[in-house]
Amino acid sequence: MYLVHARLRAPAGAELHASAGSLLRAFAMPADGLEHVAVHPRAEPDPVLGLYLLSPSLEEAEACAARLCRRAFDTLPRLAGWQLLSARAPMVTPFYEHLLGLPGGGGPIRPGPDPST
Repeated sequence: MYLVHARLRAPAGAELHASAGSLLRAFAMPADGLEHVAVHPRAEPDPVLGLYLLSPSLEEAEACAARLCRRAFDTLPRLAGWQLLSARAPMVTPFYEHLLGLPGGGGPIRPGPDPST
């Protein structure tokens, strides 16, 4: 399973409603491999849908997420006018570096000292 972030552009004055996830799940076909949708309406700089997809590869998951979003935006009246800016797997390294308290939050994660010694 892959997590793909679909970064979106809202139509003028619109906000991404929490129901977008259930709309997309109901709209998806079995071939889309969609397992779950997380809605992030206040993500910066743009709203994001987190799509969890069963797919043979990351590349195919990203392509499937893009197709699914575009199809939904073209078909579902409640999502009309939304635009897909990108569909990519998120890079989570900065999050884990932050959790580990690494300075600057950049660079590769390296093992620290063994706390049992």
